[in-house]
Amino acid sequence: MSKKPNIVFILTDDQGAWALGKDTPELITPNLNRMVDEGVRFTNFFCASPVCSPARCSIVTGRIPSAHGVHDWLSSGNVDHALLPADMQQLFRDEKDAINYLAGMPNVFDALHESGYKMGFIGKWHMGDSMRPRPGFDTWNVLLRGGAHYKHADICIGGKPQFCLEYITDYFTNRAVEYIDSAPDSPFFLALHYTAPHTPWGHEEHREDLLKLYDNCDFASHPLHPIHPHQVGNMEIGDTEEKRRYLLKGYYAAITAVDEGVGKIFDALQRNNLCDDTIVIFSGDNGMNLGQHGVWGKGNGTWPMNMYDSSVKVPFIMWGPKWMRQGAEITNLYSHYDILPTLRAYLELEPITTLPGISFLDELQQELPQKERTLCIMDEYGPVRMVRNSRYKLVWEPLTGSHQLYDLKNDPDETRNLFRDAAYQEIQEALMRELQESFQQFALPPFDGQFLSPTGSGQFAKIIHSGEDVFDPSITLYWKQHR
Repeated sequence: MSKKPNIVFILTDDQGAWALGKDTPELITPNLNRMVDEGVRFTNFFCASPVCSPARCSIVTGRIPSAHGVHDWLSSGNVDHALLPADMQQLFRDEKDAINYLAGMPNVFDALHESGYKMGFIGKWHMGDSMRPRPGFDTWNVLLRGGAHYKHADICIGGKPQFCLEYITDYFTNRAVEYIDSAPDSPFFLALHYTAPHTPWGHEEHREDLLKLYDNCDFASHPLHPIHPHQVGNMEIGDTEEKRRYLLKGYYAAITAVDEGVGKIFDALQRNNLCDDTIVIFSGDNGMNLGQHGVWGKGNGTWPMNMYDSSVKVPFIMWGPKWMRQGAEITNLYSHYDILPTLRAYLELEPITTLPGISFLDELQQELPQKERTLCIMDEYGPVRMVRNSRYKLVWEPLTGSHQLYDLKNDPDETRNLFRDAAYQEIQEALMRELQESFQQFALPPFDGQFLSPTGSGQFAKIIHSGEDVFDPSITLYWKQHR
C-alpha cells in the first residue's frame, strides 16, 4: 500500500439517518450535503444498539454488546470521584471509581496505532474511564460523561477535569482544527466525537444565531403524532404543537452547529494541503425519534425498548481520495460492525474472523450488485434483539412478549405487526433461526444480553458474572408506578 491516508472520524450523538439536509430539507447542513455530493453515502447503515455506550463500544471493538458487556449508557465508571475538583464532586455524586469497560479487547485504535498513526481524541468518549488517555493517543480532550450542558460542559484535558465555558460543539471543533493545523508528517487519526445533537434542547443551551435560522421553520417533516403508548417519562417530549416546535428548533440548531464544524474541518484540511491525503468519515452513534412512531427518544425512548428503523439507522458518509467513488449511494446493508474489518483491510492487516462484520472496502471503489448478507444486520438492547434483511425485520422482545415482524417493502413505517401471521410463518421461522444462530455464534459469557436486565436508565458497573444486575431500574420503576 502507498502512503497511509490521514483519517478524520466525526461521530455525532443521537443523530438519526433522516437528520441530514438531503432527506429533511428544513435542516441546514450545507457541509454535510457537500460530503454526500462528493463522497460515498450509505443509505442503509445501522448501529449495533440504539443507545450510545453500547453502540460506541461496538464501533471500537467490532463486537456485539453481548461480546463486550456494555448494554446500556454508562451512568457510572466514567471518572474517579476522589480525583475531581470540589466544584465537580456533587455533580458526579453517582461516580466512584473509573472503570475500563473494554480492558483486554482488541480495538480499532490498536490497529491504527500499530500501523504508525499519530492519534488524537476530541469529544465524547463514554466507554468508561474518561480521565486517562487510551494507549496510542497523544491528544486527549474529552467530555467527562456521556451528556453535558452545551454551555458549562464538564471536560477533561490531559487528565485534568474542568468546566468549559465555550459552546461545547464549537470548543470541540476548534480543538480539532488546532490538531489538524499542527499535524506532523506522519499520518494522523483524529476522532472528533460531538455530544450534539443529544439533549438538552432548551434554547438557553444553544447559540442564538443558530436558533434564529429556524424562527420561521414549520418542521413539516415532523408532524405532531399521538404519543406512543410505551413512551417513557424521562425524555423531553413534544406532545403539544408548541413543545414540538420548541424541541425541534433546539435539535436542528445543534445539528447545524455540527455542520458548521464539519465545514471548518474541511477548511483546515484545505489550508494544510491535506485534502488529497485524508479520509473523512461521518456517522452517528445511534438513531433518534423526534415524533416518529409517536416516540421521543431512541431505543430507550420506550419501555420495552424499541427497534424502529428510526432508532437503529444512522448516517454514514465517507469522503476522500480519488480512488473512492464520488457522489455514490450505497444501498446494500452495512453496520458499525463493518468499520473495523474495512479499516483492517485498508491497512492490509489480517482480518479477525471471530467478528460479525465484513469489509465494505470494495464497494467504496466500485459499484456492486444488490445482495443479501449471509448474516443479517443485528441490533440488541439487553434481551431485546433484532435481525433485519433488506425486506423483513424481526424483533424479539421477551420482556412483555410483544415480538414483532415487519414487511419493510410494503410497510416501511413499521405499522403492521405480522408476528404469528400464518402467511408469514416461513419467513418468521427463518429469521428466528438466524437470530438464534447469530447471537449464539457471537455472544460471549458472561456478557450475553439475554440473561441481563438493562432498563434504559444506565449501567453502573462492569459485568463479571453471567446474569449480573448492574443496571439502574429507574425506567421500569417509573413504568410500574405510572402505567
